[in-house]
Amino acid sequence: MGVCSALSGLVREDAPQREYALRDVFNALRYLVKTGCGWRYLPHDLPPWPAVYQQWARWRDNRCFEHMMADLRELARVLAGREAEPTAVILDSRTVQSTPESEARAGYDGAKRRKGSKVHVAVDTLGHLLAAVVTPANESDRGQVDALCERVQQVTGQKVPVAYVDQGYTGEDAAYAAAVHEIDLQVIAKPEGQTGFVLLPRRGVVERSFGWAARFRRLARDYERLALTMQQFHFLAFATLLLAKGVFRATSP
Repeated sequence: MGVCSALSGLVREDAPQREYALRDVFNALRYLVKTGCGWRYLPHDLPPWPAVYQQWARWRDNRCFEHMMADLRELARVLAGREAEPTAVILDSRTVQSTPESEARAGYDGAKRRKGSKVHVAVDTLGHLLAAVVTPANESDRGQVDALCERVQQVTGQKVPVAYVDQGYTGEDAAYAAAVHEIDLQVIAKPEGQTGFVLLPRRGVVERSFGWAARFRRLARDYERLALTMQQFHFLAFATLLLAKGVFRATSP
């Protein structure tokens, strides 16, 4: 699915029932995910919030921003002199504090001492998002390897043979879950005897991606009632980052 078709909203751009330009709706969503404002607090020079939300629900349910991100990621990789599809990915998770809206599906992360949701991601070696899974924070990282690897191979066409992970993914179950999808799970551990923060090879890439996500205030906490909304907002945020770099404009005639 191309970038333009991904945003077509499943209804023609010139359909008589369409009152607002899709570009204006898209800009409203970018504003919302970046600033973290509530739906009803969208500026008045953007389409009314009910129209924006209704269109967002269509795009979200059809995972349009996930498709958009796949196209933009390929363009970004080619422009960077890489193959269109990656041959290695990095898996990790971040815990996001819950709010009253997401409280019903929140869990407690004992390691982070925080109640909320976990966003499990797979990124390529440039830090671009390939897959995301949202679970309660008490879910283990190992348990999401199967879902992440399955999605990675779907979006890349079975091009990824290796995934780098931290020590939270050790164990036969995680390795087997990756192997089912023909991915070799390689654990990057701290050097023996070292304590505290240590910058490990490959690990800095996904941490930088989390840093990018944290700059979008709507993603700083879990404000969403649906896990799918939180997941798709991550794809919207990463697509926004690539668009801001001019990836799409650089390939336009």
